[in-house]
Amino acid sequence: MAEPAEPTHYDFEYLDQAGYPDGKGTLSQDQAVLIDEILDDPHAPAFDFYVVNDEKSGIYEAIVGDTEIAGLPYTAAGNDRLVLLATSVFPDYRKQGVATELIRRVLDDVRAQGKTVTIMCPIVRTFIKRNPGYADLINAAHPGVTSRSQHS
Repeated sequence: MAEPAEPTHYDFEYLDQAGYPDGKGTLSQDQAVLIDEILDDPHAPAFDFYVVNDEKSGIYEAIVGDTEIAGLPYTAAGNDRLVLLATSVFPDYRKQGVATELIRRVLDDVRAQGKTVTIMCPIVRTFIKRNPGYADLINAAHPGVTSRSQHS
């Protein structure tokens, strides 16, 4: 019988508020899959989805038909900053570019609103690292999750 695969680990530092007080930055297997999607830089998803910003619930939702397939929850920090918490994609829609496109659309919306972001989600951090044209959206005073390499 095969041994279960070890969870993939990536090198991030988390603030206590991010729920990782150990500072080791160990990601779940689900997070690792989504980071791999960002790193693979897939093309646009083979299917079309739309994104809804549910401001009352504080989540950007990716929707196909009447089904939510992914989400990116956030909290508002004043009138000019969003704290992006955690990207999630339902398993049937992973490795198809959904996370990449959802994050792109969320950041485009943030830019259109003239806001900045604090990143608590390592998947969003990885996306911005791969797409530096979005780096200007990171709030300088409250950047959130950082790569350890930034502190070396």
